[in-house]
Amino acid sequence: MAKVAVVFAGQGAQSIGMGKSLCERHPPARALFDRASKVLGFDLAKVCFEGPAERLNRTDICQPALLVHAFAAADAHSFERDEIVAVAGLSLGEYTANLFAGALDFETAVDLVRKRGAWMQEACDATPSGMVSVLGLDLAKVRGAIAGMDGVGVANVNSPGQTVISGPNSPLAKAAEACKAAGAKRCIPLKVAGAYHSPVMAPAQEKMRAELARTAFTAPKMPVVVNVTGKSVTDPEGLRSSLATQICASVLWEDAVRTMASLGVTRFLEFGPGKVLAGLVKKTVESAEIESYE
Repeated sequence: MAKVAVVFAGQGAQSIGMGKSLCERHPPARALFDRASKVLGFDLAKVCFEGPAERLNRTDICQPALLVHAFAAADAHSFERDEIVAVAGLSLGEYTANLFAGALDFETAVDLVRKRGAWMQEACDATPSGMVSVLGLDLAKVRGAIAGMDGVGVANVNSPGQTVISGPNSPLAKAAEACKAAGAKRCIPLKVAGAYHSPVMAPAQEKMRAELARTAFTAPKMPVVVNVTGKSVTDPEGLRSSLATQICASVLWEDAVRTMASLGVTRFLEFGPGKVLAGLVKKTVESAEIESYE
């Protein structure tokens, strides 16, 4: 029996229509959307299915939308739980991973990401900032190119040759030009509200840390491979600590994928809209089998 890892994407994967066909073919999925709507105070299914895009893309809307859709997709999937040796999620997806692993209950997870999204949006509004995906330049050269750029740092290490940098707009633009000069094939500005996983998010992180301190975590049913270290965690306090620091910390997704491979994982199952993680996993572990489910 192949060893399996379950993975969940983060913010940016959302699209109008997400979850509609899932709810039509799997009634328990619609029940999850309805439960989430009671927590959120608005009809989440209607926003996901119909938009408009400007509402769905709001940080405080898309974060719970992605969590609920991805969890519902995983819940609808038929597999043997004893096959699963690890679970992980990219940035926001780590909350879905904790929910799937049983470390958080559903309503608590929905409320947490609603607050996380709202506080992150407040931080974005306070400091004009952004993120840029740097392609075709190794991590050491990226770090060298952006050294000394005020407030700019590495936000995500997604896979070999794909790094995301973030920071305030003016120094971020200079950092992107420096990466191009150092040999990057492309530098692509991301369609996000601000500089996630950077010091710009410090106000949101402090609020989230206080909120998580009041939140009950239980031992996960399988290891959760966390963003801030790329290592597997099995104790509730370790999971809480990772979520409390990940808003400002770099997302070490490449390390996380390698950790899962080191646990013997040969098959990755991605749940949620799009197939963002499939490509990143394949670039990191070429021999991996990857299946994506919406």
